[in-house]
Amino acid sequence: MPLSSPVSREPLHKRRVECRGFRRSDGLFDIEGHIVDTKAYSFSNEFRGEILPGEALHDMWIRLTVDDEMRVHAVEAVTDSAPYRVCPEITPNFQVLKGLRIAPGWTQAVKDRLGGVQGCTHLVELLGPVATVAYQTMVSIRKKRLAETPKGKRPSVLDSCHAYSSKGEYVREKWPDFYTGPAPSAGE
Repeated sequence: MPLSSPVSREPLHKRRVECRGFRRSDGLFDIEGHIVDTKAYSFSNEFRGEILPGEALHDMWIRLTVDDEMRVHAVEAVTDSAPYRVCPEITPNFQVLKGLRIAPGWTQAVKDRLGGVQGCTHLVELLGPVATVAYQTMVSIRKKRLAETPKGKRPSVLDSCHAYSSKGEYVREKWPDFYTGPAPSAGE
């Protein structure tokens, strides 16, 4: 179901984020993110002059090459459009992501290395959806590993989201040994 109908309004800003995952021929995976910000009106910019409606204010890309453990092997960051001449100068800093794993703590690790003046706000924000797409890209690998979890070992996905809550219905059915919610009512 879409959002409800809004009151009459005027468009001002649009952000497009697109992320895609690929299996490479060498067994690694490329996860790419692209962010584009546009305005619905013209405005003056010190660096670029007049920016027209629909012209990209920000047009930035990032590619992480990861293995099946989601360890980052390579990073490429590109700024095609930005509001300041110096913006593209920071993209080499994103190399500090090499060696990190996309895993719990990823967001904080990224902020620790690339927060504030050490990175670009827009590319750092893009790394959140890129990480999610990495998980989705490797869903079949993760499902196989999850299915191979030895009996009696706590599945790694427990309590990672609402659906995998150890107090929830799905966990009660799938992994009853790790269910921590209330006992089922009679007839359930």
